[in-house]
Amino acid sequence: MKQIHKQSSANQHQIPTHSPTYPVKNAKQHSTRSSLPRSAASYLLREQRLLFVLVGAVIASSFFLLHPYYHPPTPAATLPFFRRSAVAGDSTAISTSTVIGRTNPGGGRRVPVGLRKPPKRIVVTGGAGFVGSHLVDKLIARGDSVIVIDNFFTGRKENLVHLFGNPRFELIRHDVIEPILLEVDQIYHLACPASPVHYKYNPIKTIKTNVMGTLNMLGLAKRIGARFLLTSTSEVYGDPLEHPQKETYWGHVNPIGVRSCYDEGKRTAETLTMDYHRGAEVEVRIARIFNTYGPRMCIDDGRVVSNFVAQALRRQPMTVYGDGKQTRSFQFVSDLVDGLVTLMESEHIGPFNLGNPGEFTMLELAEVVKETVDPSATIDFKPNTADDPHMRKPDITKAMEFLNWAPKISLREGLPLMVNDFRKRILDEQK
Repeated sequence: MKQIHKQSSANQHQIPTHSPTYPVKNAKQHSTRSSLPRSAASYLLREQRLLFVLVGAVIASSFFLLHPYYHPPTPAATLPFFRRSAVAGDSTAISTSTVIGRTNPGGGRRVPVGLRKPPKRIVVTGGAGFVGSHLVDKLIARGDSVIVIDNFFTGRKENLVHLFGNPRFELIRHDVIEPILLEVDQIYHLACPASPVHYKYNPIKTIKTNVMGTLNMLGLAKRIGARFLLTSTSEVYGDPLEHPQKETYWGHVNPIGVRSCYDEGKRTAETLTMDYHRGAEVEVRIARIFNTYGPRMCIDDGRVVSNFVAQALRRQPMTVYGDGKQTRSFQFVSDLVDGLVTLMESEHIGPFNLGNPGEFTMLELAEVVKETVDPSATIDFKPNTADDPHMRKPDITKAMEFLNWAPKISLREGLPLMVNDFRKRILDEQK
């Protein structure tokens, strides 16, 4: 009995020695778990890993946000570009220019998606014409998809043949006085004969194109939410009483003259454009284009530059109407195209004068053509046409201030490019 009692007493004394082991083990696990985040944070701070992560994120974000969008180079089929330091326009200033050939028929090297603007789907009415075809070239070159609408009254398929087969180019034979349904982001509305020979040929058709065609294109822009650019003209100023002409000048136009189908037609088109903007909240832009020249002009369109160049190349006298003292301002077509695209992409409605402020009399222009084509060329004076403006010179202060745009190519630089194009086409006609 005494032995059993001792044994049980011994067992009772042993129990407390083993029971505390369980809570001690749990406390140790809890301590280890609670110290893990603290150890990880101290590890990151000690090794500066967190700093590296933050710096890397900032660099990546800055690269994609601040890197300028990439524009693929212009294909060789388009006009050469000139690098100049001063604004052209002085009829006596001649400076050395470097022609920069842009060669890349595929539209430029591949660029990471994050570095380029998303391509747009754009319709250009009158895109087979002189100005329209150069505009299409620029839009295709920067990666957009372009649909050209033209009825080929003055436009030519030859102006666009180099784009046939391009998957981002479409050509539709259509007259804008009839409605059309398309899904696009932007509309450049150029459709309308622009030379006196062509718009006087069928004046009713001309004013229908300006009014009904503009209505149809504005209706399309409203329906699909596209931005709309109207190419108006310096002819809205008529025979101006203000010189040079600012956008605030309302003009001096004969509403019943032989030129009014074009002059008043464009003035009405501007009215419609602004009414759709105010009444239907359509995003609109208005450009007033002054005399433009360059390759792909119609050879016999009656405009003074093309007339003089074609006549000099054919060894014919250059026709000067009136006394030859009336003035015009001439811009090269690539300058105009740059202005149109800049205006479309801007947040300004306009109207904006797009032209070269360099002013020439018709006799001065004839002398420049003689220097470029044939020094022995002669001049033939004829009576002036009705309602012919005596002065025409744009004030481009507004375009320079709000669009940061100004022409770069002077007449003496651009004219040889036009002469080369005309010479080749005239020789092909003779063959």
